[in-house]
Order: sequence, then C-alpha cells, then structure tokens
Amino acid sequence: MQGGDQNHQTQFPVADAEALATNSARLMEELGKATAAALKPVEEGRVKPGVSSEVSDMVKTLGQVAEHWVADPQRLIIAQTTLTKGFLDLWTGSLKRMQGEHPMPVAAPEPSDKRFKDPEWSENPVFDFIKQAYLITSRWAEDLVKEADGIDPKTKHKAEFYVRQIASALAPTNFVATNPELIRETLKENGENLVRGMKMLAEDIEAGQGTLKLRQTTAGNFAVGVNMATTPGKVVFRNDLMELIQYEPATEQVFKRPLLIVPPWINKFYILDLNPEKSFIRWAVSQGLTVFTISWVNPDERQATKSFEDYMREGVFAALDTIEKATGEKKVTAIGYCVGGTLLSVALAHMAATGDDRIESATLFTTQVDFTHAGDLSVFVDEEQVRHTEDKMYARGYLEGSSMASAFNMLRPNDLIWPYVVNVYLKGQSPFPFDLLYWNSDSTRMPAANHSFYLRNCYLENKLSKGEMEVGGIKLDLSKVTIPIYNLAAREDHIAPAKSVFVGSQSFGGEVTYVLAGSGHIAGVVNPAGKPKYQYWTGGKPQGLLEDWIDNASEHPGSWWPHWIQWIAAQAPEKVKARKPGGKKLKPLCDAPGEYVKVRA
Repeated sequence: MQGGDQNHQTQFPVADAEALATNSARLMEELGKATAAALKPVEEGRVKPGVSSEVSDMVKTLGQVAEHWVADPQRLIIAQTTLTKGFLDLWTGSLKRMQGEHPMPVAAPEPSDKRFKDPEWSENPVFDFIKQAYLITSRWAEDLVKEADGIDPKTKHKAEFYVRQIASALAPTNFVATNPELIRETLKENGENLVRGMKMLAEDIEAGQGTLKLRQTTAGNFAVGVNMATTPGKVVFRNDLMELIQYEPATEQVFKRPLLIVPPWINKFYILDLNPEKSFIRWAVSQGLTVFTISWVNPDERQATKSFEDYMREGVFAALDTIEKATGEKKVTAIGYCVGGTLLSVALAHMAATGDDRIESATLFTTQVDFTHAGDLSVFVDEEQVRHTEDKMYARGYLEGSSMASAFNMLRPNDLIWPYVVNVYLKGQSPFPFDLLYWNSDSTRMPAANHSFYLRNCYLENKLSKGEMEVGGIKLDLSKVTIPIYNLAAREDHIAPAKSVFVGSQSFGGEVTYVLAGSGHIAGVVNPAGKPKYQYWTGGKPQGLLEDWIDNASEHPGSWWPHWIQWIAAQAPEKVKARKPGGKKLKPLCDAPGEYVKVRA
C-alpha cells in the first residue's frame, strides 16, 4: 500500500510473509476461543439468545429521530444535501492535494482528540481522506439529532448519547485496515500483535463470563491492605452490610468531633486511601481528625432484600451508634461520596424528621440529591429499562458489578473504552499497572431491592428533591436539614454533573458552602494537598444559575483539602486527647482495611 503527496510516500512492507501466514492461522485459533467464551453462557442456558434490551432501546430511540426527518421530505433533502456537499468538498480537496496543492481540511479533529495524533493521518492523503470522511459523517449524524426539534428532550438526550457511542465505535482508528499505526505494527510484527491481542480478548471474555471485561490495567503488585488501603486502623464493628473502620491517630490531640465517611457501595471505599501520597483518609487523620469509614459488603444473593432503608439503618445509623461507644461522642461530622452522599442526605432528612441531631455538619463529595440534570447516566433509566434491570436483578438477587462499570465507561468512550481496545486487543500490549484503574476494575455487586429503590426514586422519579421520597414510613424533606453543609462538585464530572450538584444544593434548608473542584468525579476529589494537580473555585451561595456563580467565583490554585479542613475546624474547634480504635468498650475485630473490601465480584 502506498499513497501521499508528490513528495511524500508511505510504504508498509511485509517483514516475513511466512511468519505472517503462520500468525494468521494462530489468530483464527484464538478467535475461536474468544467466540466459544462468548457463546458459553448461551449454551449453558445462563443467558437467553437474542437482542439485548440496550440494543433494542438504541434502535427504538434512533428510529424516532429517523421518523422525524423522513416525515418532512424537504427537510430530508436538506439533510442529504448537507452531507453530500461535505463529501464533494472533501473530494475536491483531495484532488488538489494530488496536484501538489495544500487546501484547508474540510473537517479537522478537536485539539483534545488523541485518536488521530499519528502523522500519517495528516501527511498521507489516503488516511487523511478516511479521517475527514469519518469526521464529516459523525458530525452530520450528531447534528441530525440536535436539529430534531419535534422530539421530546428525554428521547433527544438518549439519541445524542447513542450516536456518540456509535461514532466512537466506528472510528477508523479502531480497525487495522484503516489505521496506519496498526498497519505498521501488524506488518512489523508479522501479525504477532493480533495473536497476543486476541488471546487477551478471549481471556477477558472468559473473565466476564461471556461479556467483555475490558482490560484497562494489569494487577501488577497491587494488593489491598499491602500497598493499597494501608492507613493504620482497626475494624471495630461488623454486620451484614458493612464493616466500620476506625483509624489510628497520628497526632497527640484530635478534634473532639469524630468524622464518619460514607463511601458509595457502587465502588469500594479505598478510592480515598489508594496509597499514602493520594490518601484523603491518611491526610484527614494527620490533620487531627478521628476518622471512621464504612466499608460496604460486596453483596450476593444473601443481601437481595436489603433496602435503601437497611443501608441507612444498618450502615449510617449503626456507624453512629458504634462511634459513640468507641469515643463517647454522640455528635459527629460526616462525609458522603457519590451515592454514599445521597444515602447520607436521605439519612439527614430522616434524622431531621425524627429529631435525631447526632450529625452536626456534613460534607458531600460529588453527590446528587436532585436528579433533574443527572447527565448521561439517566440515558439508562426509563420505565422499560428499569423493569428489565429489575428482572435481571431479582432473578439472582443482585446486579453484577460489570453492569455499572460498563455504564461508567460509556460516559467517556474515547477515553475509557476504545484506547484500550486498540492498545490491548489490536496492538497486543498489556496495559500499565495503574492504581486508580485497578480500583476501578474492582467492581461491586448491588442488592436488588436497594438498587431498584435508587433507580426509581432518584433517577426515574426524582422524589428526594421533590419531598416525595418515603423511607421507613416517613416522608423526607431536605429543607428540614439545617446543619452546615460543604458541597463539593467537580467541573468535568460526567457522573454527578456540577450543575446537578449545584441545583441540589438549593434543596437543603441550612447554609451550604458550594465548592467547585477542577477535573472529574474521581480526580476532582482525590487531589492531594501535597501534590495537587487541579484548582478549585469558591463563591457565594449556590443560587441562580451555575454559569453566573462560576463567573463571580474566586479561583484558587491547588487542592481544596486545606480549605475543607478550615471549614471543619470552624464548625467545632475543640480538641481532646487522641483516641485508640475501639476505645475501652469495643474490641477490634481485625486490622484495617478489613475483610469485606477484599471480596471481589
């Protein structure tokens, strides 16, 4: 194959034709293994053959967009003309390049798009044509959805999401025949890279029990309790839903008011304790806080009926009881992260209704209580999809952790899916060991009753912010929550969008300090004070529009952690002698990080 300007020519020589032929045969063998792994659940009767509900919903949604355009012939002709003009301009530009001219491209990648960074995508006219043709088509498809004015907002949002998924999947960078870098690599290695990649693909389908468990990192030397989640402490309480960890003090004196951390159960708590340099927990201990952290069980069918109320009572409330036994303190401050923050907010509203004042201030990390602007995750939640998810959950008692992991990856496919497909399965390269991605792959299951309540009451019906959610027979009203709240959002968060967190801040009845961190759902929170990567913004009350708030906010370099500890100290500055885990009333059960966190899905 060759192509180029008059002074540019690219060749892709075959290094060893015999080796290439041999590896082609090995590739087919590995392909057979991957196919067998994918079909195994169907053959064993664990999965019914047919089109998945997700694919059905995508076809149905995009069909509504197509009907909108087909219903008006004139509008359809305009759309077709727009696409045709783009390709005519591209063809004209390509002819000019062949004649030695240098025309401006018809379509160019965004500066942040890393897929087309190889020089051949610009220097070789053939691959430049493929690249621009892809960009013209994908942007045209995105515009069709945006300009479909007669479609309801929910359907349009879903259509935009699905078109992005399709466009990301069909990028020429994802195929050997249309990616110059992959062609060079394959011919250089005589196809050995594809054999290695297909072998890993078969292994990952086997690991996912018939579905691909995307390999984003290697385990390396990572081990929970060895070089991850290593902040010294003890498990001082355990029940069916959680272990409660109390950490060893690092200062002679500590704040009188203990800190309870309520992490999400969708992922494991040690995102806040990855390693000593990144650990928020270790840092909080070093600031003189007596830190308690819930470590949720990785549930199976035994927890199938555990409800949202159970997580509140056997999680948050049981932790508060234990903290009082361990420290003698009834009053605490609390942190809730993501869905753990939603649970904490539910608990606060329940406590406000029942006169329980044990939590005197609260911090929410990237937490939604109002789901009006819930972002792309809401694409997966409508009545039909929720019913299908419930059917799957109730059949086994829980939702597989891989389901949520796949959904999170789809929020950023060009960062979290396709680079790994290309590098691992086509280049045949094992990914680097990376602690954050190791944690991300350490997924957890979710009890059927709890997850069903969460999907319906929060994403589907948005009952919490409306004052319509009932837990334990009590209707919850967030406006009755009048304690001080530190509400941290992340500017690039795709899971709990900053706008959603901002609007949710207005549901509480007390003073809310809204802080906007740089980066996303994880990096915005885990931004160590010692090695900060991002900035944060502070401003007035979270009122009006987020855009106006940002325009008037003050930007600060570095981590928000020191700002937060100042807020904590201002709430309750009194200090006492440092406390040992368990105190005099509780006998520690085992060393941190405990046993529940080590159970893998």
